[in-house]
Amino acid sequence: MKKIGIVAEFNPFHNGHIYLINKIKEMYPDSLICVIMSSNYTERGELSILTKWDKTRIALNHNIDLVIEIPFYFSCQSSDIYANYAVSILEYLEMDYIVFGSETNDINILKNLASTTLYNSEYETLIKKYLDIGNSYPASVSKALYDLTNIKLINSNDILGVSYIKSILKNEYNIEPICIKRTNNYLDKKTSGSISSATSIRNNYINNIDIKEYVPKDTLKYMNIDRNYLNNYFSILKYKLISEINELDKYLDVNEGIDNKIKKVILNCNNLEELINKLKSKRYTYNKLNRMFLHILLNIKKDTKYDINYIRVLGFNELGKKYIKKIKNEIAMPIITNYKDIDDPVLNIERITTIIYLNIINRSDLIKEELMSVPIIH
Repeated sequence: MKKIGIVAEFNPFHNGHIYLINKIKEMYPDSLICVIMSSNYTERGELSILTKWDKTRIALNHNIDLVIEIPFYFSCQSSDIYANYAVSILEYLEMDYIVFGSETNDINILKNLASTTLYNSEYETLIKKYLDIGNSYPASVSKALYDLTNIKLINSNDILGVSYIKSILKNEYNIEPICIKRTNNYLDKKTSGSISSATSIRNNYINNIDIKEYVPKDTLKYMNIDRNYLNNYFSILKYKLISEINELDKYLDVNEGIDNKIKKVILNCNNLEELINKLKSKRYTYNKLNRMFLHILLNIKKDTKYDINYIRVLGFNELGKKYIKKIKNEIAMPIITNYKDIDDPVLNIERITTIIYLNIINRSDLIKEELMSVPIIH
């Protein structure tokens, strides 16, 4: 039996995810599929439009055998940190492959780019050069790689794919990376056909536009988040920014005087989009600002640095349950199912950030379920 790993946010789970899973099943009929899944916040610094438990239920309905949580501390970080956590957990779980969507759909190109970032001595020099003239870190990476390989790395899934491969190469993991052609752009805001980007689906949902063509029925069933959740989030964030206006630089990602810019504009901003538009620059991208704001809101400070100390199971079917039971005593990393199993700072952060998230989306009724949670069994 082949063991296949996927890294996903399911924000929300849509027809494109079903396409990827079906492709994996075509390639490896006798396989276990494990998804390493962001919980309530995403790598781009956004609040998930589905709770982690609803995402787990949906995933198990669609041929996923095992769901593992990416805690907030690792999920709301740069692509390299996010990818390294996910791939490390896949290695601990002894997965044979990591499969991901790719715009280029050429694994050799992605391996070449990953190798360049790790082993070409000119790479870091070029990164510094482009950063010094005002480019963002992602733009500097893209320009440096183009200088060295004549290949443009600009698409979101390719960037994540390179990060996965970097982690594999750097740590000498035994996982084989495999890419599958994406059928649409991850950030496309327009819907078309039956497969559309998560970005366009979220935008349509928030604006009360029908999304049933692009998601399975069970996603529709659980899409009951308050459509006003971004305003709820901004109200709390604005309070935090104003109340700590002179000490924002203690938080993760608050660098290069951005706190002074926040001080100048925050009083006149009425929503998150307005605030971001007033702060965006080459160095401070949309994603970086979003992550920064979450770190401020959720008290993630620069002086905190944590490692991977546990694997938390959110759900499984019978095959996944058997696999976890088999491997639990064979690996060095503790496998846990709830907050009582281990005392760990990353798990404590997950508890607090989940409670805040549930209040923001007006689902405080789920707090008790989160604190008393056991894996969902399909």
